[in-house]
Amino acid sequence: MINFDEELARFKPSPEIEAAEELIHSQDLDDMADVIVKLMKEAENEARSVDSRR
Repeated sequence: MINFDEELARFKPSPEIEAAEELIHSQDLDDMADVIVKLMKEAENEARSVDSRR
């Protein structure tokens, strides 16, 4: 049977995984809500500029 406490005591995280985690967490990524809000604002601004030309 597996002794989980013993296995956890021997666990050593992979340096590549830690480096990837640091890279991912250090980036300021937009979530989907931010992207949608930005697209809606751009579409609204474009619509206003078309209306102002008429």
